[in-house]
Amino acid sequence: MPLPIGPLACPLDSLLRLLMGPWTTYILWVLSTKGPLRFGVLKREIPGISSKVLTDRLRMLESAGVIYRDYKPTVPPQVTYGLSDRGKELRQVLDALNDISRRWDEEDRSDTRKSA
Repeated sequence: MPLPIGPLACPLDSLLRLLMGPWTTYILWVLSTKGPLRFGVLKREIPGISSKVLTDRLRMLESAGVIYRDYKPTVPPQVTYGLSDRGKELRQVLDALNDISRRWDEEDRSDTRKSA
């Protein structure tokens, strides 16, 4: 499934609509930093996310080709999720956002200490 179509059919808008869904960037960040994970492990890595929301987000990301789903018909079934080649292209963006967020957090803490 291709990226969702934005109102202006802008490719960047479509990508941002995909990434800005609830929990989506957090899921991608965990898969980017931890590597492929089984569903239960992924859920434990994302405190506060429900199984339903995680399932919905994973299906959406898989249908967009950003992650892959590896299913093994064992008892119980083994399902592993990881970044596809398309998802791996987002690593630099996620790393840059992480750097910015850490810097801003440090600046905010520094400002708070100065004003106290």
